Amino acid sequence: MPKFNLKHIEAFVHVADLGSFRRAAARLNTTQPNISNRISQLEHHLRLTLMDRDAGSVRLTREGRQLLGPARRILAAVDGFLEATGDGTVFDGLLRLGVTELVAQTWLRPFLIQMKDRFPAVDVELTIDLSENLSNLLFAREIDLAFQNGPFDQRTPNTEPLGQSPYIWVAAPALGFPAGPVAADQIARHRILTHARGSYPFTQLDAHFRQIEQPVRLVPSSNIAACLQMANDGLGVACVPALMVAEALAAGRLQVLDYDWHPEDLHFAARWLVDPAPTFLIAAVAIAAGLYPPEDHD
Repeated sequence: MPKFNLKHIEAFVHVADLGSFRRAAARLNTTQPNISNRISQLEHHLRLTLMDRDAGSVRLTREGRQLLGPARRILAAVDGFLEATGDGTVFDGLLRLGVTELVAQTWLRPFLIQMKDRFPAVDVELTIDLSENLSNLLFAREIDLAFQNGPFDQRTPNTEPLGQSPYIWVAAPALGFPAGPVAADQIARHRILTHARGSYPFTQLDAHFRQIEQPVRLVPSSNIAACLQMANDGLGVACVPALMVAEALAAGRLQVLDYDWHPEDLHFAARWLVDPAPTFLIAAVAIAAGLYPPEDHD
């Protein structure tokens, strides 16, 4: 029997993916010397050099690249073994999840409840941020899974569409907008509350009003919930995803404005790089797809 175990294989795959003993140690909740020892022991038992270490960076050797695929299959087989029990309680670990504010403000809570019910020993470490920032975290492998909206500058090998949400214009009834069509100059009399400067929706809004030569006051915010509160208080007109205002519209705090232009719909997807992806990550994607409001699916 070989004189190495699953921890050695796990360390090898994580160092290969993260490019760092320190980051692999943090991900596996151990110390850097432990990870270094596991790699050294694995290399000793295999009589191979798997990695070249150079000033803090790590690169796989030819032999390391050849063995990475089989190492991933070992981890996948162990995960499949646990999955075959049909019991989510046998899984433990950490899912580092990144979500946008729209997700956090709408279906994140039932998602977390379902995850806890199905995998009680799996902890979800949550990051809420702009979609662009989530992409950076994903490719830096600081998070394992992102529920985010496009467009995406970088492709991931694993992407699962979740649904989409159209944009609508809303305002407090106290602002006195008519029930019928609204013109650009009527909207321009008020502050326009929307996404952060530099975001894709903000850029589209800015370009639209420049194209029609209509001066406006765009008030960007990285916190759309704050924009909606300002809109509720009659401090401006908001252009936001429909999902985020369903409750306010139903309660009559906001009304929909019939303006004939909107930013492009937000298309949401689950994206991940983890290979092999553990059962609980794949289950998280399925739970998210089931929770995304049906009326906003393609």
